Amino acid sequence: MPDHALLAEVVRSGFTESLHYGSAVGLASDGRAEVAAGPVDAPVLPRSAAKPLQALACLDAGASLAGPALALAAGSHTGEDFHVRLVLSLLEQYGLRPQDLRCPPDWPEDEATRHGLIRQGLGRTRERMNCSGKHAAMLAACAASGWDTGSYLDAAHPLQRRVREVVEELAGEKAAAVAVDGCGAPLFGLSLTGLARAVRALVLASPGTRPRLVADAMRRHPQYVGGSGHQNTELMRALPGAVVKGGAEGVLVAALASGHAVAVKVVDGSPRATTAVALAVLARMGCDVSAASAFTRVPVLGGGAPVGEIRATL
Repeated sequence: MPDHALLAEVVRSGFTESLHYGSAVGLASDGRAEVAAGPVDAPVLPRSAAKPLQALACLDAGASLAGPALALAAGSHTGEDFHVRLVLSLLEQYGLRPQDLRCPPDWPEDEATRHGLIRQGLGRTRERMNCSGKHAAMLAACAASGWDTGSYLDAAHPLQRRVREVVEELAGEKAAAVAVDGCGAPLFGLSLTGLARAVRALVLASPGTRPRLVADAMRRHPQYVGGSGHQNTELMRALPGAVVKGGAEGVLVAALASGHAVAVKVVDGSPRATTAVALAVLARMGCDVSAASAFTRVPVLGGGAPVGEIRATL
């Protein structure tokens, strides 16, 4: 990968088994790019790392979202019962039904919840899908603004046009591509630098403003951004004041209350090293991430016991 940087290595029993290449950018407290590895200004698809920006667009469109509901809209939940209750409550508030969700039916990511549903003879549902919070918020925004709810995933829909405006405004750049995300929602491509800049803007926004409400909801209710044992949830708990959001295909963005921000893209699509790489970038900029030291290395197992680790190489 001549254009990409070596971000992480997988070491098993002292043998380097695999390598992860990609890009990583770190923004200093004043917003300048202090760390840049790989083509950080080349466009990527942010996947679910864009959800905080989509949640902001829903607020702008009039959706009544606050606290846990706003964190859920900005998150990728694990499908636990408390997540689903909130999704259903938000839909009911606007006279909507689970079948109005356009995300695909799925099993919950939480293993215990999934096994419990299987034991009950239940199957995949839309509300258990990890993007259902975002979709419920989008439907709520449409209902609040009097927009059509059946076509809310169309890139030309007023809500999705507002999402694009938010992305471009906070990232400080035009969308480089328009794609369809795994959940069916439009997805706007931007650079890693733009992604870090956009999420940093949420954290540094003035208290009480809509961008700051998104950041504060995620920080105060991290269990709704992910769920039990979810790495985004646990990392925000370890680093109070941080906003952390991962996305499929090896994307992660994080911003600290200090104004430091980092965005990572692993070009092979694997997410297993993204948190370790992000923490390495923050540490390289002088940020104290010692409280999250448990996330700096991922154990490599052999026979159920640790025999190596996945570690950042920056």
